Amino acid sequence: MHEAAAAIRLGLYTATDLLERCIVEIEAHNEALNAFVHLDLDRARAEAAAVDEHIARGEPVGPLAGVPFGVKDLEDCAGMPTTQGSLLFVDQGPVAEDSIHVARLRAAGAIAIGKTAAPEFGTLQFTRSKALGVTRNPWDLTRTPGGSSGGSAAAVAAGLVPFCTGSDGGGSTRIPAAFSGLVGMKPSMGRIPSPTADPSQTSVYGVEVTTVRDAARHLDLVAGPDDHDRLSLPAPSVSYEHAIDTLDVSGLRIGWSLDLGFAVVDPEVADLTRAAAEVVARAAGSELIEVEVLLTDPVSTWLSTGSLTPWLDIFGQDAYPDRLDELTPYLVQSLEGSVDRPMRTLVKPFVRRLQLESDVAALFEQVDVLLTPTTAVPAFAAEGPPPATIAGEDMAERFGAATAGAMNVPFTMVANLCWNPACSVPAGQVFDGLPVGLQIMGRRHADDVVLRLARLFELARPWPRHAPMGRS
Repeated sequence: MHEAAAAIRLGLYTATDLLERCIVEIEAHNEALNAFVHLDLDRARAEAAAVDEHIARGEPVGPLAGVPFGVKDLEDCAGMPTTQGSLLFVDQGPVAEDSIHVARLRAAGAIAIGKTAAPEFGTLQFTRSKALGVTRNPWDLTRTPGGSSGGSAAAVAAGLVPFCTGSDGGGSTRIPAAFSGLVGMKPSMGRIPSPTADPSQTSVYGVEVTTVRDAARHLDLVAGPDDHDRLSLPAPSVSYEHAIDTLDVSGLRIGWSLDLGFAVVDPEVADLTRAAAEVVARAAGSELIEVEVLLTDPVSTWLSTGSLTPWLDIFGQDAYPDRLDELTPYLVQSLEGSVDRPMRTLVKPFVRRLQLESDVAALFEQVDVLLTPTTAVPAFAAEGPPPATIAGEDMAERFGAATAGAMNVPFTMVANLCWNPACSVPAGQVFDGLPVGLQIMGRRHADDVVLRLARLFELARPWPRHAPMGRS
């Protein structure tokens, strides 16, 4: 992303040249991947030509001028449809306005080329829906790129475009980053404004990118308050792109937990992520601290906290009970499981979340940063479902049927529930070549610290920028 922007400004190639190269890659690989589900090439070509004209006249351009990107199909991009990955919305026409996030990227000169696939309303950790089909991982087409930002991750990992937007309500930027060999930064809640209604107050915007510098530049360009979002934070006092090279992190207490006190982790994932955590600590001049973590169950807390969200997703569509056959099974289960739920039952998850926040605050009295695996397993089958067993243990037998399906991604939800910044970086590849992610989670609002550690790790252990499909 940052490299493409610099090359265009320096005249090494034009915005039009880059766009046409991206179109060639999309035409060659998108049928196999199902990463992009809508393209607006006429508008993209016109915008690229306009960037080239500005540069030719010596006029100033934005810091992402001419860089093509994809927009996750849960987010509005003017002139394109937003299907939410659902049959309920596939026939609706283009939306009139950008999200705040997309508007800021376009104001920086980036060119929206199309929409990327997501599971229905972003509810799954793999990307499959009745509306948009199955999206596949360029590292192995039989595997998922993760979810819910799976189309975005597949597009970037395959080299179709330099970056794509994502969103993260329980890991939906970081999980695809881990499964697809990318950097996925979940900022602190409120860092990027979003007026979209989210009763669980867990979801934030982000991007799928190949470098930490791209993640930092993105955050510099889109962070800052907006009156439409009452949770939006004041403008940052730092430049994140500057911080990744200069922030002093000496003396940081860097903690490590393999399992957060409850999870089961694939042995290869465990070995790779523990080794990566050691590298992070050494690069920061610190010792890795083994932390005994005692948390109120974040998986069950997250699942119950979001019980109102599916009802908001289908609001106004007359979907319940008349159109249940159009919805994915997970969404149907969520709706049917809560349709007669009395208000008094909502108190328990609320109290449990407050206790989890207290648990995490106590944890950060011991450490300044917590490292974990991003996911408990490598990417599984593209069509799903998630694995029923991990490291030989039956997840339903150990954790119960209600939470078993989420135990392949048990580490990401804490940061959403407690509003912490967290970033997934590539930690290596398992025996069959699939990428694995290391999660770096910081204190609330310490996005600069998280990105700095991610950059130090990147310098110490550079990773492949793209999957074999996308390598030149």
